[in-house]
Amino acid sequence: MYTLARELLFKLSPETSHDLSLDLIGAGGRLGLNGLLCKAPAKLPVTVMGLEFPNPVGLAAGLDKNGAAIDGFAQLGFGFVEIGTVTPRPQPGNPKPRLFRLPQAEAIINRMGFNNLGVDHLLARVAAAKYRGVLGINIGKNFDTPVERAVDDYLICLDKVYAHASYVTVNVSSPNTPGLRSLQFGDSLKQLLADLARRRAELAVIHGRHVPLAIKIAPDMSDEETAQVAQALVETGMDAVIATNTTLGREGVEGLEHGDEAGGLSGAPVRDKSTHTVKVLAAELAGRLPIIAAGG
Repeated sequence: MYTLARELLFKLSPETSHDLSLDLIGAGGRLGLNGLLCKAPAKLPVTVMGLEFPNPVGLAAGLDKNGAAIDGFAQLGFGFVEIGTVTPRPQPGNPKPRLFRLPQAEAIINRMGFNNLGVDHLLARVAAAKYRGVLGINIGKNFDTPVERAVDDYLICLDKVYAHASYVTVNVSSPNTPGLRSLQFGDSLKQLLADLARRRAELAVIHGRHVPLAIKIAPDMSDEETAQVAQALVETGMDAVIATNTTLGREGVEGLEHGDEAGGLSGAPVRDKSTHTVKVLAAELAGRLPIIAAGG
């Protein structure tokens, strides 16, 4: 079935294939059909960030930006579902085409640009979903918000999603929003994390529960920069780090059609970079914070 579906989807543009797949998974979820198409995964429970996951394999943010198919993905056996990245206001993202297949390298380049329908729309979809498992909500800033005011967008989103998320991921590592990755470094990162920690403490009192905060980082930092990020996460009381987002590097896709397109590279070519970042984080954190591995 997979081979046939892949062949059919590859006859369509990458973004059309993505949207169609999302629609089908969402429809299957509403009809309760998706669970019939796959074998239930083995129970491999793990407790991370104070949350109990039925298994450690989850859906990363980016596939379902607007929460359109939460129930559908849950029925496929994921141990958790992360939706987003979502911004305070709806935005269309970058001009099309903005998604490119590199099948020879088992890779994709995207420059989507946080296209989403806004946090209020996402929360309406969360409210409509039947899923009661671990739900992560990934938040970002609007394209036209100056990076100096990015914290405002993160705080708006945190305020709105807090009561509805099992955990919240702060995306400071997308390469497709100008200036965003600068928030991963030095005083900019520490100030952002400190502001988020303060607001989270206030929200915990209001809502009577602690919602973990995870930070998603890029694979393109030096080991020293990655170590500095790890230290900042510990100092500001963050709960986890997600490693990693897509890479701006082009190792493994040189000379391929679309290999020089602007955007973030994901898939097999980023595996070594993301794994290396996980190793650096593990050495620096020494068990003080959990690491959620992604990429590759």
